[in-house]
Amino acid sequence: MDHAGEAGPSCRRWRARFLACLAESSNITESARRAGVSTSKVYKERRQDPDFARAWLAALWEGYFLLEIEVLRRLREGDQKAKDGERYDFANALRLLVAHRENAAHAAAQQRNVSAAEVRASIDRKVEAIRLRLEREKALKSNGA
Repeated sequence: MDHAGEAGPSCRRWRARFLACLAESSNITESARRAGVSTSKVYKERRQDPDFARAWLAALWEGYFLLEIEVLRRLREGDQKAKDGERYDFANALRLLVAHRENAAHAAAQQRNVSAAEVRASIDRKVEAIRLRLEREKALKSNGA
């Protein structure tokens, strides 16, 4: 869908870049910056174009899914270090997963054609399992110290 004052290919390019960055980071401001557009522009496009709004939601779902996979991988492998050498912030990762669970559930339901309640329940089970595993690991470290 082209909008007044925008060339079709140019619009598609920034949208594609924005959506790719959004899927990687789940950060709207950073994704808009990397796509070379303002956040007000991306929000306006989302309001005006249902296809773009659906793609946005799908990108957020993908970002949520990738974060979930990253947390699970780190837990399974015992990878506690972030890229900067600091300890990986599991608490914030879990907070993000919980905070975005409603959007993720809605997007996943659209993608898989199941109810949002079913997806939310599945997400809740996964987040709870991660939380319990972190508690067990913390308890083991406390008892072993």
